[in-house]
Amino acid sequence: MFFILSKVFWFFIQPLNLAIFLLLAGLLAALFRRRRLAATGSVLGFLILALSAWTSLGAMMLTPLEERFPKPALPEKVDGIVVLGGGFEGAINLARGGYELNSSGDRMVETAILARRFPQAKVVVSGGNGSLFLDGEGDADTAPRLLGALGVSADRMILEDKSRNTYENAVFSRKLVEPKPGETWLLVTSAFHMPRAKALFDKAGFPTVAWPVDYRTSGREGIGFYRDNPSDSLLTTTMAIREWIGLFAYRLSGKIDQFFPGPGG
Repeated sequence: MFFILSKVFWFFIQPLNLAIFLLLAGLLAALFRRRRLAATGSVLGFLILALSAWTSLGAMMLTPLEERFPKPALPEKVDGIVVLGGGFEGAINLARGGYELNSSGDRMVETAILARRFPQAKVVVSGGNGSLFLDGEGDADTAPRLLGALGVSADRMILEDKSRNTYENAVFSRKLVEPKPGETWLLVTSAFHMPRAKALFDKAGFPTVAWPVDYRTSGREGIGFYRDNPSDSLLTTTMAIREWIGLFAYRLSGKIDQFFPGPGG
């Protein structure tokens, strides 16, 4: 139920969709000569789009998330690497059988690099199809084709293909791996996603070393207009809002212990 509610809620609240709904409401209000409602809906829809696409709002919201877990020194010994799904174009790969990467593809590239650096380490790919409506191939199904092509042997891979969200990534990976005391496991995911992911793995009893990748900001954007092209700014704002809402929802539901988890606990 949590999964379905979160997907439905996000459909309506993400900036682009919310702006469209508000503009549509304004148009309908105008047709019924409700001028005040029409103006309110139109202005709010415009402001959401303008702030999301034309300003550095998204980058300023994303930067604290990306800087929460600085990348540590590489451990001398690594027993395993866990990479969270989200780096592949699932619908395209299902249709074409390839391994097309999306904007979070750094997760898989970094995993391949780490796997070559630590040839004895196991590689866990955690990610099924997390969409309510779209039919696509889960990352755990696609990853062996890419990682295999990059030199990671199949016998090193542990594929967790049932999870639909980060909570299930943590719980299902823990059951699959059963990490032993003293082992060192790297957790690879996007930097902005690391606070929530690390907290969920800790809560699931799977100790990991945070290894953030896929940075979307320089940390130097500051307040301003047109710091990036509008489509990228809109995407950055969308990701930031989604992640902050995710942290709030997971804390409220008891799935994590802190609103803004950090390296200290």
